Amino acid sequence: MAESEKTEEEKRRSSGDEEPETEEDSTSELMKKIEELSIITEKKGPIDDPGESEIQAVHCVGTIGHLETAVYEAAVKFEDLDLSKELIKGLYIEMDFTRPSKIQAISLPMILTPPYKDLVAQAHNGSGKTTCFVLGMLSRIDPTKEGPQAMCICPTRELAQQFTAITSMCAIPSDSASYVPMYKRPEVKEHLMTAKKLRTCNIKILVFDEADHMLAESGFKDDSERIMRDIRRESGGCQVLLFSATFNETVKAFVSHVVRDANQIFVKKEELTLEKVKQYKVRCYRDREHPDECLKTKVIKKILEFGRMVGQTIIFVQTREGAKNLYKELSKEGWECTSIQGALNIEHRDKIIKEFKDGLTLVLITTDLLARGFDQEQVNLVVNYDLPVVYESLKRGSPEPDCEVYLHRVGRTGRFGRNGAVFNLLGSREEEAMLEMIEHYFQHSIPKVDNWEDEKNLKKAIQDSGLM
Repeated sequence: MAESEKTEEEKRRSSGDEEPETEEDSTSELMKKIEELSIITEKKGPIDDPGESEIQAVHCVGTIGHLETAVYEAAVKFEDLDLSKELIKGLYIEMDFTRPSKIQAISLPMILTPPYKDLVAQAHNGSGKTTCFVLGMLSRIDPTKEGPQAMCICPTRELAQQFTAITSMCAIPSDSASYVPMYKRPEVKEHLMTAKKLRTCNIKILVFDEADHMLAESGFKDDSERIMRDIRRESGGCQVLLFSATFNETVKAFVSHVVRDANQIFVKKEELTLEKVKQYKVRCYRDREHPDECLKTKVIKKILEFGRMVGQTIIFVQTREGAKNLYKELSKEGWECTSIQGALNIEHRDKIIKEFKDGLTLVLITTDLLARGFDQEQVNLVVNYDLPVVYESLKRGSPEPDCEVYLHRVGRTGRFGRNGAVFNLLGSREEEAMLEMIEHYFQHSIPKVDNWEDEKNLKKAIQDSGLM
C-alpha cells in the first residue's frame, strides 16, 4: 500500500501545498450509472446515505466487446458477498457496520467477481468508498505468498494513514500481520520499482484513491500512468480500481483510454451535493470598492460561538499565509484551534491530525491539503474562509472557482448521511460571482444569511441544518 506526495513546486500547488494551496472505445464499455439501477428507496434522500438505502437485488447485464457478458447482483447484506469470516467480523465489530451502503452494495460484486474487471467508481463524499476498495484488496491477498499483492496510491500522507487505519480495522488483529503499509512518494516508488527493490510481479489489485486528482494534468498524471503501466506489465495484468467523489469530463475521457473495458459507476453532478448538508452564503463586505477581510474573521468568531456546541469545525483557506494569519488572529483572542498546511514537517502534521481526531481540539484551520477524503465524523461545520480557485485561472488574471474541490470541502461534514452545515464567506463581489458559478455548476441554490451581525440569524441557519 502506498502514499504519494509531489515535491515539484507546481505539483504541490495543485494538490494544496503551495500558494495558492488546493489541493474510447464505447462499444466495449459496460456503462454503469447509479441512477439507472433498480434500487428501491422509500423516501428521497442522498443516493449514498446508508440510513436511507433500501437496496434490493439488482441484475446488471452488459456486453463487453462482442463475446463476454457480465452479470452482477447487488448485495443486500455483507454475507451476500464472497468475504471471509474474518472480514465480516471486522465489518460488524470493528467498523460497526450494519449493512452495505449503496456504493458498497453495487461496487463490491463488481470488484469481487471473477474475472475481476477494472472499475471506475464515483459516489458521494462519506458514502463508504474507502471500505469498498479495502475489502477488495484484503479479499485478494494470499498470506502464504511473499511480496506485495495489493497496492493503494493516495495523494497525501493523511489519506494514506486514514486508509491504513481502515485496513487495520477490517483485517482484525489475528489477520492483520499479513498487511504491511508503505508510504512512498510517486517518484520514490517509481525509483524502487526501477531498481527492482519493490517487487510488483504478484500485485493482484491496484487502487488509485481520489483518482480524478491522481490522473489530472494538475495532479499526478504522469507518475500515476507510469506506475499503472509498469505494475500491469510486471504483474501480468492486475485489477485496477479508480475511486473518487468527482470526475470531470476531461478526466472521464482520459480514464476511458487508460482503463478500457472497465465497469463504470458515475453520479450526475447535479446529484452530488449532500442533501443533509445545508450550505449558506454570508456577505462579508460593505461595498464593492472596500472589501474588508476583518469582517470574515468577525463572522467566523460568531459562527464558532455556536459551533463548539454542535461538534468540530474545519475552516478552509486558500493559502498557507492565510492559514497562519487566521490562526494567529483566533488564538490571540483565546480561541483554541490548530492549523495545518503543507509547509509543516511530518511529525507536526501527524500530531495535529491526531489531536483533532481524538477530539482534543474543536477547530482546525487548513488549506486544501485536507479537502479530499479526510474523515472525521464529529465535524459538523465547514467554513470556507476563501473559495477554492483553479490555479491556472489565477495566472490568467481571472479567478475561476474549482467546483470539484468545493464539493470535496463540503464533504468533510455530513459523513454517512449525518447533518452538517457549510458557511461560505464572501469578501467581495468577485467571490460572490464565483459562488454563483458553483451554484450553476451543481444546479443547487445556496441561500444567504441576512444580517450576520445579528447572531440570531447565524443561530437559525445552524438550527435549520438540524445541528441544534
